[in-house]
Amino acid sequence: MTDAPRPAPSPLSSAALLEMAAYGDGLAASPAGAAPYLVCRPERGLAAAEADRIAAWLRERPCPVVGLGGADADPQILAACDVALESEAALPGLLGAIAAAPLAAMVLAQVLRVTEAMAVSEALVVESLAFATLQDGPEFRAWLARRPPMALDADPGPPLRLERDGDRLLVLLDRPARRNAVDRRMRDALVEALALALADDSVAEVEITGAGRCFSIGGDLAEFGGTPDPATAHMIRMLRSPALALARVARKLTFRVHGVSIGAGVEFAGFGRRVTARAGASFQLPEVSMGLIPGAGGCVSLPRRIGRQKTALLALSGRRINAATALAWGLVDAVEP
Repeated sequence: MTDAPRPAPSPLSSAALLEMAAYGDGLAASPAGAAPYLVCRPERGLAAAEADRIAAWLRERPCPVVGLGGADADPQILAACDVALESEAALPGLLGAIAAAPLAAMVLAQVLRVTEAMAVSEALVVESLAFATLQDGPEFRAWLARRPPMALDADPGPPLRLERDGDRLLVLLDRPARRNAVDRRMRDALVEALALALADDSVAEVEITGAGRCFSIGGDLAEFGGTPDPATAHMIRMLRSPALALARVARKLTFRVHGVSIGAGVEFAGFGRRVTARAGASFQLPEVSMGLIPGAGGCVSLPRRIGRQKTALLALSGRRINAATALAWGLVDAVEP
């Protein structure tokens, strides 16, 4: 695998896509081929059956498909792409990020495609299995080898603080010294708190916030790679899944985020019925650059909030977006001072 810069390819036209759908392209657009992505500019003008054929073919590609939109773009073909861009300005950065982790990028695109219409509980199983596959892959192993040594947190204090205020349960992520990184203890405490909220009909609202400078920087990197094998890691995610617990209590769920939200911090909030952000908040999904995909429920929560294509753009690019962009995308429902 390489992250060497590649020249941006010429976008494929609808006619070229139709020919490739008919005769195939081998492994040219795949992690094993000339480029681990496919870029197209699908103009209008094809018959409906031809557009159907191209759309179905694009959803089978073993790589992310990037479509360039605009007024002349075929909406059906563009909707089948994994990412839709209005202009080519963001294309080089996006393609460079895909080329740096082509296996993770491929798996992300495939997971988002197949889980789009699934029930949440079933989609979370697919996400976890895909995450487990990548945990034993060369890209994640290379990231682990580059990571500097990190000490586990020895703080014995509770990772969550719970407070009852009438019919509201207030949940505070309380590891401010670690920027509310989600470790095993916080994961288990969050699952237990949400189980309580689900079982207690007198709890009408669950409000989740974070202590300190930010909401959460996501999974505690000191624990990454700490499970004995990917199969066991999948089992643990199925038995102690904050994502599934959040989905079950979603109708009661409000998030108030501030500062940075990274990885699981974004993915958890995606399950909220309502999400508000402070004006200086920012959001980022860096997992693909680590050789992984969002594995804390983000492949399921975020497409249902902002759509599959924006989720793919956020995860594949690894870009950090501000509160105004998050509001425009629908990632948050309101921005507060």
